Amino acid sequence: MKSQSIRALLTGGAGGIGVAIADELLGRGAAVLLVDRDEAALARAAQRLSRYSQRVGTLTADLTRSADRERLCDAAASWQGGINVLVNNAGVNHFHMFADQPPEQLDLAIAINLQAPMHLCRALLPHLQRQPEACILNTGSVFGAIGYPGYAVYSATKFAVRGFTEALRRELADTNVRVRYLAPRATRTSINTSAVERMNDELGVTMDPPELVAKAVCDMLAGGRVEAVIGWPEKLFARLNGVLPRLVDGALRKQLPVIRRYAGETNVAATKP
Repeated sequence: MKSQSIRALLTGGAGGIGVAIADELLGRGAAVLLVDRDEAALARAAQRLSRYSQRVGTLTADLTRSADRERLCDAAASWQGGINVLVNNAGVNHFHMFADQPPEQLDLAIAINLQAPMHLCRALLPHLQRQPEACILNTGSVFGAIGYPGYAVYSATKFAVRGFTEALRRELADTNVRVRYLAPRATRTSINTSAVERMNDELGVTMDPPELVAKAVCDMLAGGRVEAVIGWPEKLFARLNGVLPRLVDGALRKQLPVIRRYAGETNVAATKP
């Protein structure tokens, strides 16, 4: 799609990656409706993007609530003449060894990372199919191709998002709606705790700036790629895990002591008053 013709609904619009995506899209001439549950953060994002004037909109909504999703979809169908791009970017990412993870985090991750994108796609699909050209882009993760210790729940949701996106793309192959899946690797935003950042440093894991992810999103909307993983060697490991998973098992087992140490630090921090 040509950037100037894009009218995008962007979930998680007040987060680090969300604001970067909005800035990149707007800079290319698109119009963007930012959605987030954090009203104060959404106001700060709007202020940061205020130079784009009428091409920026905001809406506060909790994507785990059906009433909020319905209100959001009604607004999206009329905003700027109706959106033609849905970017499902909102997500939560908790770092815990699975046995120590609070049960409420399981429910929240499934609700935001998986159920919300599915509900929004289903609710907005009739509207998108009425557009001359439309696109759905679901933000996944390299952990949607590689199950990683400390991220069992997050990996599960992103594996599911990848499968959902693939199936939906094939269902809509003969329509005007294109479906895309982008899998970033570790990204330097506030979603990561200091323990995660220090663990990644010790393991030699590269953390991308959110602007790199934003550029990849915009390039995917403009181009023909249907699925992409950001970063090297993550692209290699994602492919390798699909054909030789035991090889990846061995590599990750060597990292387990480091992962457990930092996960334990996260658990201690979470229990402090």
